[in-house]
Amino acid sequence: MSLGPAPRNAYLRLLRTPGTRAFTAGNLLARLPMGMFSVSAVLMIAGSRGSYALAGAVTATGLVATAVVAPLTARLVDRHGQARIAVPATALAAFGALALALCVRLDAPAWTLFVAYSATATAPNTGGMSRARWSHLLRDDPAALHTANSFEQAADELCFMLGPVLAATLCGTLFPEAGTVTGAVLMMTGILIFAAQRSTEPPVAPRTVRARSPFRSPGMPALLAVFLATGAVFGTMEVVSIAHAGGAVLALQATGSCVAGLLYGALRPARNLSRRLTLCLAAMTALMCLPLLAVATTGSLPVLALCLLVAGAATAPTMVTGMTRVQRLTPANQLNEGMTLAVTALLGGVAAGSATGGWLVEHAGTIPGYAAPACAAGLAFVVSAVGTGRSGRVGAVGRRTRRPSSSRT
Repeated sequence: MSLGPAPRNAYLRLLRTPGTRAFTAGNLLARLPMGMFSVSAVLMIAGSRGSYALAGAVTATGLVATAVVAPLTARLVDRHGQARIAVPATALAAFGALALALCVRLDAPAWTLFVAYSATATAPNTGGMSRARWSHLLRDDPAALHTANSFEQAADELCFMLGPVLAATLCGTLFPEAGTVTGAVLMMTGILIFAAQRSTEPPVAPRTVRARSPFRSPGMPALLAVFLATGAVFGTMEVVSIAHAGGAVLALQATGSCVAGLLYGALRPARNLSRRLTLCLAAMTALMCLPLLAVATTGSLPVLALCLLVAGAATAPTMVTGMTRVQRLTPANQLNEGMTLAVTALLGGVAAGSATGGWLVEHAGTIPGYAAPACAAGLAFVVSAVGTGRSGRVGAVGRRTRRPSSSRT
């Protein structure tokens, strides 16, 4: 389905595609909690137990569990369809979130917090499922698909912009567990709306032979390493910023990324994604130094807020470029699994970053804490320059359509 070139109305044209408004609305509701859960968990655990290290360790454990479970969930989605798998998987995740809130409320032993939060790992990658729908609908229009990927990244950033503010407000004005409970309700409601839109759901490709994992696609391991290091940027920044200035300040970084993502979607798709990704990571490395400089030289919260806003500008272009590259490297009938592998690597980095950030804040202070995201961004840049560049240019504009991988074992 081709939407045709119309730069001024690119995003409006996307939403005029039949069925897209409904699945987008449900998708946004289901994704908003991803900007709420970790902030809510940190606030309520640190508030009740008095330890940011414990809070960071619990969220990190949940993310590690997600890194293990999410690819399996995505594989089931590819094999059996989004609606059949997403609803029960989300129900289990919502149960885990509510169990965590109950354990905190009842002052249960610390180990129960780890177990409960790990249960949220069954939540499906809603953003990946949405991108898979766009890839199916726009498979013949690479320019529109680029815009759709930018729109999806902007949606991610919108969730991270509103989620921390909503979580901090709910936890602060109502009760400590309010953010987690609200997130569970929103997630379940959104996925029910999303799954009900069957007309836009990608068809399930039959497989007669066990398919090779997208991880084995040329260039994918190095790309996943880039996502891992990039996730560490987000994880350390989140915990350090919450400890230093509160959860609401994270909305500024997400705001900068959201605006940059929308502007990036109006540009032409990159012909050489490896080079574009490396340039985006170089910009991220430079911009992630700004919050560190603000804390080290001024200590001013308004200056830090401005630096976080600017630092966010490199996030969305980096993620859009990375996800587009994943789409080009992954066989069409394994798209959910391929994108979930990228998200899994990202979450693994977030987990390591959360634990590292919590330890640094508690034992070393804020300045070393803000040095960690800049170092992680630099690592991602080096990996991209050395690793993904070796795989060379992957196609021209537009995702390369591959035959189902049942013929490759």
